[in-house]
Amino acid sequence: MQLAGRQFLSRQRNFLACFGAGLLLGIILINIGKSILLGETGLFDEYTLYHMKYMTVDCNALFCYILRKRMGRILILAVLSSTYLGLVVYMGAAFWYGISAGAFLTSLALRYGLKGILLAAVSLFPHYLLYVPAILLLLVWCQELFRGIYVRGEFNAQDKGFLLKKAGKLLLILGVTTAGCLMEGYLNPYLLLGFLKIF
Repeated sequence: MQLAGRQFLSRQRNFLACFGAGLLLGIILINIGKSILLGETGLFDEYTLYHMKYMTVDCNALFCYILRKRMGRILILAVLSSTYLGLVVYMGAAFWYGISAGAFLTSLALRYGLKGILLAAVSLFPHYLLYVPAILLLLVWCQELFRGIYVRGEFNAQDKGFLLKKAGKLLLILGVTTAGCLMEGYLNPYLLLGFLKIF
């Protein structure tokens, strides 16, 4: 049990290093281009937030859009991880998630200060409580699949047990992501709009 836990953490270190590098790059890019990106009509400007306060949300349409987008990304990443590009793809995904997080948090913090950090927290709650574990599981899943196909040793893709475990884990990831999409589509809009009214 301890050995499996150590192996899981050691695999996560690779992703966390890529994520950390991306996070740092996202912060640097926003700081370098803040005069353009955070101008009056830039990212998260007051005009956009003002209009968001009074909009109505079709939760069914939002959920369908989010589900299609998230599932598409998972399936593309899963398919590409089975190719020779798998290593680049799953490391690149971790790096991209880092850039996105860094740019998002930095732009809100620079524009609105503490209120911006609170806005970021509300806009990510509660669905990212499920998305973050799902993303980590997906990246580890992609790594194991790639290694099982192209690297001899620890995993063997020709073993039926390996393929069944991979299918089971992918279904779990899809299920957790779907639950996150439900939260993002039906719960988060009301939390976010409620917060914007007192922002």
